[in-house]
Amino acid sequence: MSDHVSPEAVEQLVQEVSTWYAEQIITERRAGALDADRLKALQDELAACAADQQALQDADEKDVAEIASRYAARLKDLKGQ
Repeated sequence: MSDHVSPEAVEQLVQEVSTWYAEQIITERRAGALDADRLKALQDELAACAADQQALQDADEKDVAEIASRYAARLKDLKGQ
């Protein structure tokens, strides 16, 4: 990922990851046998996404690039690529 990635592009990455976690939470809640540990882990990850999205508002170029790198890797992992 480029060192000069826009905060808007990174926000889109974070949003995609947030959406994945939100969808998983909905799926988990609809499941017959609720896995409380998995649900908590998903909720914690979703909260971390929200915190990172907020941090992007005041992030410098280095922080934006670091968040971009983390979320690009996470999105790739989540999508199983």
